[in-house]
Parts: sequence; structure tokens; C-alpha cells
Amino acid sequence: MPFAFSGRAVRIATCTALALSAGMLPASPAFAGSAPVPDLRRPLTDTTAVPTLSEPAPAGKARAAADDVSGAPKARFDVTGDGKTDLIHRTRSGFTYLASSEGGAHTEFATAGTTTDLDLVPLGHQDAGVGPELLSVSANGALRLYSHSSTADGTLSWTGHGWNIYNKVFSPGDVDGDGRADVMARQYNGDLYFYRATGTLSAPFAGRVKVGPGWGAYDQLVGLGDNDGDGRGDVLARTPAGQVYFYGSTGDKRAPFKPRKALATGWQVYNQVIAVDDRNLDGRADVFARDLNGTLWAYYGRGNGTFTARAQTGTSWNKVEQFGGAGNIPSLGKTLFMGRDKAGTLFWHRGLNNGRLAPREQVSDTGGWAAAGLMTLAHALDGNTIPDLLFVRDGHLVSTSTEKDFGGGWQVYDRLVGPGDLSGDGKSDLLARDRAGVLYLYRGNGAGTGFSSRVRVGTGWNAYDQIVGAGDHTGDGRADIVARDRSGNLYLYRGTGSATAPFAGRLRIGGGWGAYSKLVAPGDISGDGRADLLAVTASGDLYRYLGTGTSAGIGARAKIGNGFQTYRDLY
Repeated sequence: MPFAFSGRAVRIATCTALALSAGMLPASPAFAGSAPVPDLRRPLTDTTAVPTLSEPAPAGKARAAADDVSGAPKARFDVTGDGKTDLIHRTRSGFTYLASSEGGAHTEFATAGTTTDLDLVPLGHQDAGVGPELLSVSANGALRLYSHSSTADGTLSWTGHGWNIYNKVFSPGDVDGDGRADVMARQYNGDLYFYRATGTLSAPFAGRVKVGPGWGAYDQLVGLGDNDGDGRGDVLARTPAGQVYFYGSTGDKRAPFKPRKALATGWQVYNQVIAVDDRNLDGRADVFARDLNGTLWAYYGRGNGTFTARAQTGTSWNKVEQFGGAGNIPSLGKTLFMGRDKAGTLFWHRGLNNGRLAPREQVSDTGGWAAAGLMTLAHALDGNTIPDLLFVRDGHLVSTSTEKDFGGGWQVYDRLVGPGDLSGDGKSDLLARDRAGVLYLYRGNGAGTGFSSRVRVGTGWNAYDQIVGAGDHTGDGRADIVARDRSGNLYLYRGTGSATAPFAGRLRIGGGWGAYSKLVAPGDISGDGRADLLAVTASGDLYRYLGTGTSAGIGARAKIGNGFQTYRDLY
């Protein structure tokens, strides 16, 4: 039985409930050593704000749900029958939910075959069946097609594997003019590929066709549907600096897009940009964008590849981790960190998808972890939403999440880091540094229950007094780490996706970091899919550095807390 801390999103037979252990740890678990593992509890606090959604009545005569207006973009995920795309999304629990365009409470949408949808891609109707199709992208590279979707679920009709060679999968809608929504996929090197929809649910896509290089310049790629009135799907692309470009379709699968047109600047204020098709039923594709405050803004299409000025359309959407049809590179596995105070008590600090933190919550008995030695809070080793607390006792590595003893010999290490997937297989891994400064990679098995034999990464890592990481700083979808040397220089090691050489050459991204007594990697606390970094001064002030999605790794600092001098360690 998982410990209460793990919070694993385990679906019961009906796929409608989250099974969480509410009990304490057993008094004498089967771990190495004679002393029991101290109790850990999963905090229950979550944001209580209810998301709102309100759209103004469109000017003039709106298109009715039943109308079949020639050239009007069709909703790609209308499961309520009002002609509008409903918002499907994943929350921090790992479950997928539906927010109906008609309002009301969000309802769970079950996706058979997976407990967690990394990303969601609405496709519309690919065949003559009732209900739209939906793609689910899993962290391990499984792409699943759900057909005949309702408000509660869809029928699993096809599964493809190996899609973890891409850092973004999205659908512009019908690109080649055959009436079916096609799919685009971008590789880590920025090459973009086109997959033509076949209309056959058991074999939904034809072989890929390379569109071209250079698409890595964008941190968000949004498949709009038809916005310029030619009946073919278009793309909105945003750079990390906030520049937005429009790509209209040509109808040619070999060169599907016209030259880009610059549309706007300043969109870096949004952490997710979301395709919503024609939300105001005026026959033109629209787009939503969420800012750090959780506010949704609507940009209504004009039908010529441009948009109106933004209009507020919703509030309190921070609890959504990933929207279906969003343009960012999604992530999961860590959105929080832990602190151990000087008495040995553990506290949980949870991110709020706005760059700030919820009030801390005690998760252990007071002083229960005073005697614990080497520890790390690793990016979820089972590919889910909650990180794993690992610690070394009597030379054995132990997981509090799975009750797993990984064996002995770990006493040779003085640092453990769990930054996510370093080998490119979609499974989170672990780094361990020995006292001679040699760094090793342990590849995870994707279940949180085992590692493959260690791989030697390199020597000289004892030059660093801090090594942290939890996700992607640079915007390519690969897990990275940062390291501080004893002179206060901060270096970025960009992930490569190769188990034998997991990092590119180091890049100095700043000096003066000796002013901080502690660094910690909380994962993504701003809701954009990029990894962030936190730093604590000797006086206890907490500063935030948001991930930039560029080679700079992190942006400018912002103070978000104080009193953190109470902690002996941060994880």
C-alpha cells in the first residue's frame, strides 16, 4: 500500500475516483535497518477558488449550434452540443476534467489506458461517429486516440508508441483540405513534421512528412483551426520574448504553411495559450490565454488571421496544470518542494501556478526526521504528479512513496538529485554524486520501483556545493540541472536525452550566487511547463527565478517570501 504522502492518482475500476491512503506508515516497514521510517502525511490543502467562465454575447447574429455554415470553423471538442469547444484539462491531481462551455461544475473525463495525460489534443470528428475525437499524449511516448467522446469519457480506439521523440504534438485542424483534422509534431531539435489524418480510427495517421526546421524558436505552438477564412487550419506561434506570429495554411502537406505574419508582442505574460475554436459563434476561430493570476483572456478572431483586443473571460484558473489544445510544452512530476527545519520536521511548500506558494503544511511528526541523512525530493519516478521522497539509511536507498528499498551501497554518495527524464525514454531518473566528485546516472523504470545499473556521467562534480534540478529550464522539453561552484558562479547543464551523455557542455548563467545559503528546484510553479528555481538568503528571504525557455535558463529574481532561515535543508 502506498504511503499517504505519495498521493498517487490510482483509478479504481470505474475510473472515477482518486484512491489515496489516509493512514500512517506501518510501525515496522520492511526496510533496511531496525528503526521505523518516520511518518509522512499528504497535505489536504488545495485552492478553494472556483474557476469562472463568462463570455459576452457576440455582436450581430451568432451562429446557432445546429447551423452548418459553409467555411465556419467547427468545434473540435464539443461534447455538450452547443456548438462551442468545451475546455478539457488536467489538474494537479493528475486527473482529466471537462469544463463545459455551458458552465457548471467540472466533471472528470476518464481516459482508459493511462492514469495521467501529459497533454491533450482535441481533433474533432475523424469519422462519421457520434462525439469528437481526442488525443492523449503520455510522458512515456504513448499517443492514444479516444473516439466518440462524451462528457465523461471516450472510446480508446488506437495507441501509437515512440512519440516521446517529440516535445510538442498539436493539431492545427484540417491542413490539407480533406475535412479531417491533421496533426503536427515537433522534435527536440526544432524540426516540424506533418501527419495527415486518414479518417480510419484503427490507423488514424499516414506516414510523417517533414515540414522544416527552425520551429524550436517558439515556446508555444497553438493549432487554431481556421482563422483566416480559407477553410484550412492555421497556427499561432509565440517566442519566449512574447512575440506572436500567425501561419496560414497552403493546403500542401509538403509545405503546409505560408510565410509567418507578426501579430502582436507582450504575450510573455501568459503561461498557456489555448485553442478554443469559435467560442462566440461568429464563424471565426478564437484563442484564450491564461495569465499568472489565473485570469483567462479571450482574443476573438476577425477571420483574416488577426484578433480583436483581449477581453476577460474567466478567473481562478490556476488549479489547471494543462489545458487541452494549449501551445506550451507540458510537464508533470514536481510543482512543490520540502523543507526540513532545525528540529527535524518536514514541511510541504506547494506552487500555485502563479509563481507563488501556498502556506506551508507540516507533513511529518515534529522532529521525526531529525536523524535522517542524505535526502532528495525527486521528480515523480512513476510518471505521475507527486514527487518521491528518497533517503539513505544504513547505506540503503529508501522511497517513502512506494515502500521500496533500492538496496545498499548508497553510503558512498553525498548528493542525490532527481531532475526528471535525462535519458529520453519518458521515465524519470536519478543522479548521484560520490565523495570523489564522480557523478552517476540511474535510469528509472517508470514505476518508481527500480533503477537500471548506474552510468558514469563524469568527474569533477565536487567543484559544486549545490546541484539542483526538476524539469526543463530551456524550453526544449528536456530535463536540465543547475550547479553552483564555491565561487558563487551558477552553471546550466542542458539535458540532451542521452543516457550515456545526458548533459551538453556547461553554460555560465550568473555570478554572485554565493549570497544564497540554499537553492531548491520546485519544478514548475508558474504553470507554463518550464522549471523554476528558488534561492534563500542567510536572513531567510526567498527569491524566485522563473524558467525562461531559453539558453539563459532563468529570468530576473522576485522576492516571494521570508522566514526560510528556519530550515536546515530544502529539497
